[in-house]
Amino acid sequence: MTTERSGTADAGSLAGRVALVAGATRGAGRAMAVELGRAGAVVYVTGRTTRDHVSEVGRPGETIEGTAERVTAAGGTGIAVPCDHLEPERVAALVARIDRERGRLDVLVNSVWGGDHLLRFDTPLWELDLADGLRMLRLGVETHLITSHYALPLLLRAPGGLLVDMTDGTAAFNRAYRGNLCFDLAKNAPHRMAFGLAAEVAPYGATVVSLTPGFLRSEEMLDHFGVTEENWRDAVAQEPHFAVAESPALVGRAVAALAADPDRARFSGHSLSSGHLAKVYGFTDTDGSRPDGFGYFEDVVLGGKAGTAEDYR
Repeated sequence: MTTERSGTADAGSLAGRVALVAGATRGAGRAMAVELGRAGAVVYVTGRTTRDHVSEVGRPGETIEGTAERVTAAGGTGIAVPCDHLEPERVAALVARIDRERGRLDVLVNSVWGGDHLLRFDTPLWELDLADGLRMLRLGVETHLITSHYALPLLLRAPGGLLVDMTDGTAAFNRAYRGNLCFDLAKNAPHRMAFGLAAEVAPYGATVVSLTPGFLRSEEMLDHFGVTEENWRDAVAQEPHFAVAESPALVGRAVAALAADPDRARFSGHSLSSGHLAKVYGFTDTDGSRPDGFGYFEDVVLGGKAGTAEDYR
């Protein structure tokens, strides 16, 4: 599993491939779409926030049209399709459109979430707002199931398809309770989805993994700390663990490298992280570092091993 391999997805290495990134308006979803495009793929990007409509997340500056334009600017072909992945008929129509326009689907990334605004940590179930908790489960679990249900027949039409179920935390890290039962369930479910679906798709030559970024410097996280990508280290004074933070590009490069790897089936059914795949494939973050966020949290924060965040960059 940890054999070193050099290189990352080269420009054009995914030429002719078709990808769907479900939930691509911001953060990891946007970065994965852009990096798949940088490698030459046609990328359908979906989400609920468009230039004419803002989702419940309430971040109007981050739209699927903006993501599609970044995909195209990076060298791919970005196609924005508004879609609420909790509506089965819309997901079915989306997949039918991809089939009609491209006749294939090579990469599916289930990255829908949008539940952070519902989170209350360190609150027992009986004190939670039940509607908020159930909404998190719908956003983090039901959307993935619906999308895979409709997209897998197209993905499995030819051998070699890749399904990535995005989550927060590796399977090892998520053995520690995440402080909110509904959030904990939502973020552990993708690991079981990958495990189960890997068995179901194995006869078709497809690969299924769960994947997490490390401590992600998403647009929302930067806003939370009152910093920008240029001065993000100023936030370390507020949160020392933020010293191991990574830009969204790292997990984007992880997905692109995985999609371009003809031997990726060796990972099927596994829980992966951007930091681990950076070591496997030899790519770095935008600043040239190679942060391993969940290696740091598993070893030092939870495991008690001596070390600092800088040791894991």
